[in-house]
Parts: sequence; structure tokens; C-alpha cells
Amino acid sequence: MAEKKSLPKRSEVDVRYTWAIEDLYVSDEQWQKEYEKIKEMLPKAAEYQGRLSKSGDLLLSFLQLCDQINQMMERVYVYANQKYHEDTGNSTYQDLSNKAGSLFVQVNSTLSFATPELLKIPEDMLAQFYHDNEELKQYDFYLKDILRRKAHILSGEMEELLADVGEIAEAPDNIFSMFNNADIKFPEIRNEEGEMVRITHGRYGQLLESEDRRVRREAFEGVYSTYYSFRNTLAASFSANVKQEAFFAKARKYSSTLEKALSDSNVPVEVYTNLIDAVHENMHLMHRYVALRKKLLGVDELHMYDLYAPLVQDVKMDIPYEEAKNIVAKGLEALGEDYQRVLQEGYNHRWIDVYENENKRSGAYSWGAYGTHPYVLLNYNDTLNNVFTLAHEMGHAIHSYYSDKEQPYIYAGYKIFVAEVASTCNEALLIDYLLKNTNDKKEKAYLINHFLEKFKGTLYRQTMFAEFEMITHRMVEEGQSLTADTLCKIYHDLNVAYFGDGIVIDPEIDMEWARIPHFYNAFYVYQYATGYSAAIALSRRIQKEGEAAVKDYIRFLSGGSSNYPIELLKMAGVDMNTKEPVNQALSLFAELLDQLEELMKE
Repeated sequence: MAEKKSLPKRSEVDVRYTWAIEDLYVSDEQWQKEYEKIKEMLPKAAEYQGRLSKSGDLLLSFLQLCDQINQMMERVYVYANQKYHEDTGNSTYQDLSNKAGSLFVQVNSTLSFATPELLKIPEDMLAQFYHDNEELKQYDFYLKDILRRKAHILSGEMEELLADVGEIAEAPDNIFSMFNNADIKFPEIRNEEGEMVRITHGRYGQLLESEDRRVRREAFEGVYSTYYSFRNTLAASFSANVKQEAFFAKARKYSSTLEKALSDSNVPVEVYTNLIDAVHENMHLMHRYVALRKKLLGVDELHMYDLYAPLVQDVKMDIPYEEAKNIVAKGLEALGEDYQRVLQEGYNHRWIDVYENENKRSGAYSWGAYGTHPYVLLNYNDTLNNVFTLAHEMGHAIHSYYSDKEQPYIYAGYKIFVAEVASTCNEALLIDYLLKNTNDKKEKAYLINHFLEKFKGTLYRQTMFAEFEMITHRMVEEGQSLTADTLCKIYHDLNVAYFGDGIVIDPEIDMEWARIPHFYNAFYVYQYATGYSAAIALSRRIQKEGEAAVKDYIRFLSGGSSNYPIELLKMAGVDMNTKEPVNQALSLFAELLDQLEELMKE
């Protein structure tokens, strides 16, 4: 039985369900040639040092060379890491990934002289450069954004030093990634059918959704007891990552790591703290949801491993991947014909790596390199949640498609603040479609609960993560240490605050901080919550106003980083400088609670 449930090796996966990595490079040898070409181009870029203020033509040629190097570097880095993610135990691609990371640091180090030099160019001289060379105007917003950060740009020598330190600074993330994806092994448990199955990252969520409480409990305990046995090592890794973030914030003269993290997108710190404040003001809604969950499950005590159990009995939605593609397409019809065209292009031209295999990177993401199509990594299981993951990641991918199509390389990559908007807008449209296309009360209740789960997991849980990050980073900035016991206590107390006294906060959950990869990308997760709030507002506008709203939305998707993310969202009709989008989203959460309570009475 156990053999039946084992994962296939990468070589055994049907190519139809793997991504077309050959669209980046047809072979490792081609990758190697471009890798070497970048190394050869770096001395040419270094020749511009000390000369950027000589003329507009010289400045333009340097910026174009930078774009060429960075675009190739992006391809080299993405290919190496995506091949590594296919099988994290493959030493060949571990090596390519390491080489790409080292070259990335080398590129940054070589080009690090540019920003300090650009800051020394007087504004009237820059204006003359624009007058002399119209083509240079393409870089106007890019250059103005550099000037905005002038107080945090150091001397050329110091910028080069910080760039060189970059590879060392990546060590905590690299160590955690290797541990979490290649080394850690979870125990086997018996599933609902009595078969022995090994817990994996990909299976864990499905096991927590089991109707069998024993399966949920054993999966929960199996995962966190494993992490607990490495708690001191994981705490040291987490602490080292926070310390390197604090180092760079201090070196660049920011008041905090939070300010530094938000500065890149020109997002005010108040947007972050407003999110936490708005969620705290609406914490009673999550406590109300917990109470409803306990009541509907009919348990004397609700435990943390019960938070994902199905509330609606006799509704089983097993959805094979091919069916999931059709459901997602139907759900996104409101976004118009061109959006549908791009979606089908992704389906039909192998943008997506679908199924879990042995040593494949856990989770899901969208990534890619300018000049080719986006890629999506999934670990698809036949659950409703995985259908939403497909919609979510294709939202990212199509956002990248439009930005790459409409923007030059320098502006094609959108900022992380808006990265989750398109993905969660897709989810909101999909759930609305599903709810409107069922008359079955139990199925409707099931779907409403799924939507409530999204609110719980995205708005509340990601905000809890964001608060955990804020607390731990402040502690390091104040000279306090982050031990395993300290981290577990912080995390325990946050669970108490967010979920209330209607649930048993099992001690195992105290270790959850140790398994969150995004914590190694500081202050990223809050954007899931702000993005979710913006997405709810955008999806409602699209449903209400139709073509006009879709036109504004596609313009937002096509914006890349040609403007600041707050401004791009304003163009689409959402102002994230206020608490209003968060409050609107939580108001919908309350309405859905009302509907579920009413349906479950019948």
C-alpha cells in the first residue's frame, strides 16, 4: 500500500504536465554559454565607471548595456533555479543554482558604482541629456526613483562592499531552503483507508482537510514534532536572517528593517501598520468564525488541526486537473476575451509544472524571465483548494505576461506590493462564479466556507505572520536575541490573540514559524493581505461595471513598475493609503458568515 502512494521520480512524470523549460534554454550547454557571456560582458560595463556624467549618449549606452546584462542574468538565474526546483536533490542543478547565485552577486557588485554616480549628476545636466537624446527619456522614472532614495545610497566603494556581502547574506535562506525541501523527512501515518502514506509538504494540506479527525491530528503532530526536533537549528537560521536584514537597514540609514523593505516600492510604513490595526479592530469576526466552526463540527474542544476540516458533510469535490482548467477559465470570463486568450495560451503551451514528484520544491509560485513566457509551479492534488491555487498562480503569470508585453525591460517587473492583487482577484471572481452556478444548498455552504477559509488564511493569517515579523525584527533592532523558546512564545501569543479562547491553541502550533519560507523574504507576507483587500475591491468593480472596469484593470496589469504601486492601484480604483479596502473586505467576511449561519440552520 505504501508503495502505491510513493511519489514518482522526475524522470517518470508525463512531459505534458511539466513546464516547457526548454523555452528558456534547450540545454544546459546553452545555459553555460550565456552564463559565460555575462561574465565576459562585465568588464565592458566596468569601463563606464567614472564616465556616466560625460554625455547623454554615454549614459544611455550604459543603461542599455545594463538592461542586456540583467535580462540575460534573469534567464540564467531562473533556469538554474527552476531546474533545481524540479528535483532539489539533483546535485547538477544544486551546482547551477549556486553558480547563478554567485554570478548574480558578481553582476550587482560590478554595476554597483552606477547608482552613486547617477546621484551626482545635477538635475539641470540630466534635463540637458534628455534634450540631447530623446531615447534616454525612457529611463526618466527609473532615474527619478533613484534620486528619491538618495539618502540611502552609499559611496561607490561602500555599494560595492554591500553587493559583495550579498552572497553571504543569502546563506540563511539557502540553508533553510535546502533543509526544508531536500533534507527534512516527515513520518508515515495511516490515511482514511488505512493505507500508510508519508507526510510531504504537498500532501500536508490535503491531510488537514481530511474528514477523519485522527488523520488530521496525526498529520499535524507528525509535521510539527519533526520541526520541533530541529527547533534550535531553525531558530538560529531564522535569527541569522533577521540579523542580516537589520544590518543592511542600518548600513543604508533606514530607521528600521520595515522601512527599508517598504522603501523599494515607495509604500509608507503606515500602510503596514494600518493593516494590522484594521485586522485587530475586526478580530471579533475571526473569533465568531471559530465559534461557528466548533459548533458545526460538533466537537467539545476545537483544536488547531480542526481549522481546515470540512464543515459541510456529504459534499466531496474531487476535481482532476483537466477539469480544474475548464472551471478556472469559466470563472474568469468576466475579464474578457483577451485575458481568456492568454489563459489558454498558458494551458496549451506548457507554462505549468503540475504534479508533485520526489524532491520537487514544495508549494506553488509563478516565475519567469523577460523575453519568454511566465512559468507556474504547482503540486496539484484533486482538491478545490488546488483549483484556486491554479487560478491564483495564473493570475500572477498573466500579470507578468501583460507587463512584459507592454513595458520595456527596465519597467517590466512589477513590485511585490501589487504582486498578489491579480492572483487574488482571480480567486474572488472564481468563487463568485461557483456560488452563482450552484443551487445545491450544501454545495453553496461548502463554497462559502471555502471563501471564508481564504479570508482566514489570507487576511487574518498573513496579517498574523506580518505582525510576527514586525515583532521579531524590532526585537533584533533593539538588541534582543531570538531563541527557539522566544520565537515559540511570540507565535503562541499571536495565535491566542487571532483565534480567541474558543479553540485550544495546541503547543505544536508554536513551531509553525519554522516552516514558513516567506519569512526569509522579510516583510513580504503582508502583501497577501493588502493584495487580497485590493483584489476584493477590484473584483466587485469588474462585476458591477463590466468592460470599463476590465479596461482599467488590464491597464493596471500592463503597468509593471512604470509607476509606484500605490499609484497603479489608484488607476484601477483602489486607494491603499487608507484602511478602507481592508475594512471593505472584512465587511464581506461578515456578510459571508451571516450567509453560512443561515444556510446551516436549514
